[in-house]
Amino acid sequence: MALEAGLLEILACPACHSPLDDRSAADSPELVCTSDDCGLAYPVRDGIPVLLVDEARRPA
Repeated sequence: MALEAGLLEILACPACHSPLDDRSAADSPELVCTSDDCGLAYPVRDGIPVLLVDEARRPA
């Protein structure tokens, strides 16, 4: 289930304020920070982005 385009336009990474890349259609849905320095991946649970740095997955 992809997120609404309007929602993605206003969301930003809470850690660095960069735009987020929508990967909510994948097996494990998430929003990924587009910054090369940050790159945190935030989970999407039941269609709701969880934009908490403590819940984010660190880049591999």
